[in-house]
Amino acid sequence: VSFGDSLIKHVVETLQQEFPRLRTFATLSPIPGLRAWLGKNAGAMIERLDERRRNELGRAVGVDSPQAVHLLDAADRAQSLDEGSPVRQMLLQCAAHYLARALVDGKPVDPVARFHLGNGARVERLNWAGDPSAKGHKQSYGMMVNYLYDLKRIDKHRSLLAEGKVAASREIESLSAFR
Repeated sequence: VSFGDSLIKHVVETLQQEFPRLRTFATLSPIPGLRAWLGKNAGAMIERLDERRRNELGRAVGVDSPQAVHLLDAADRAQSLDEGSPVRQMLLQCAAHYLARALVDGKPVDPVARFHLGNGARVERLNWAGDPSAKGHKQSYGMMVNYLYDLKRIDKHRSLLAEGKVAASREIESLSAFR
């Protein structure tokens, strides 16, 4: 039993004692490695876009053929992006891909994801501007993530991770697949 596992169980037990009707257990967590990862992988992420989406992204960043440098420059202004912005949508998709599909040796690249997923959580939801601080912007363009602990599925989620698969909500799966 890892420290994280016993810590999660202790927190859940404490919350259940204090709030007996509480049934949903989720975190609001940072994504500390996203910006560095995207700095190395932005070009590959742009290549995943279909022609229509690539053209939309190009128009949003003011070029015909968007490259990694254009996305990264636009991402620096993440907090000012409108909800419908192609750059914002692209950053959300990249974050979902990073959390749900970026693995090394079958484990998530992101250290916080590795902790929560290793303890049986699933990647539930991205939160745009969840951390608008300078540190939040420097780590993840201000995005944060919810990890959901479904007590009935913790063992299933751990088993998935042991197979090199990340438990994720439908929303995260869809975003990460660039659909």
